[in-house]
Amino acid sequence: MTVQTADPAAPGEIAGKSGTTFFWPMLLLPRPKRAAMFAIYAFCRQVDDIVDEPGPLEKKRAALAVWREQVRSLYMGGAPVGPVAAGLADAIARYHLPRGELEAVIDGMAMDLGTPLRAPPLDTLRVYCRRVAGAVGLLAIRVFDRADAETEAFALAVGDALQMTNILRDLEEDAAIGRLYLPRELLVRAGISANDPTEVLRHPNLGKACDALADLAETRFAEADRLMAGWPRRRLWAARAMMMLYRRMLDRLRARGWRDIGRRPRLRRAEKAWVTLRCLAGRPPRS
Repeated sequence: MTVQTADPAAPGEIAGKSGTTFFWPMLLLPRPKRAAMFAIYAFCRQVDDIVDEPGPLEKKRAALAVWREQVRSLYMGGAPVGPVAAGLADAIARYHLPRGELEAVIDGMAMDLGTPLRAPPLDTLRVYCRRVAGAVGLLAIRVFDRADAETEAFALAVGDALQMTNILRDLEEDAAIGRLYLPRELLVRAGISANDPTEVLRHPNLGKACDALADLAETRFAEADRLMAGWPRRRLWAARAMMMLYRRMLDRLRARGWRDIGRRPRLRRAEKAWVTLRCLAGRPPRS
């Protein structure tokens, strides 16, 4: 069984071409950790692309099934197929990555197969965030440092906050492919009964629902702050940098408002590098 991917590039190339906010925090890690994080990122990118790119539903399901089998095979001592799987195999061996979290990422992506998520219940959104973001956080902390109960709680809080920020940033892009991740409860509280993405994005009360989700994201950022308050400043510096960059993105989304959602705020490359370097030096910016 082979893993079919659209891009046979090495994990580092995939991360470098993606424009991800996480690139600088990953790039400045020591070489083995950098290679592991690039592999995790490239794996997530590839399974996400399977779901997002046009194509027959059955073909997408089959492609995800191939990745499930490849992950299973890696833990059984099987040979990796392709550069991403090879990088993942090395990361698994070096950092003892839990198989269940890699499978959770695939499970999360699979939630977007078939009928797109549209105004899911908040509990469903939390499951989605846990799988597509929390799982990545639980993999990353094993590469960055270690995985005790407090660090895992930190990773899950950051994962929720980052994914909720992504949802708010990508409202228009998601609507174009029939998706709407704003949870049902927040829409109803804002006086929006529709669940059609286009209709919801045109609703005059959209801002109320978006602000409510931003509040939930900020609550999770604050929980992450609380958990790391007593840590040495350089501990998990890469995760701290990722968190700070996304918190800036959330602040700019709120400052922009929710009328012109097609105008996506962006963090400059120099800003990403500066925040990352400050965190690496143990002197993170105040905001």
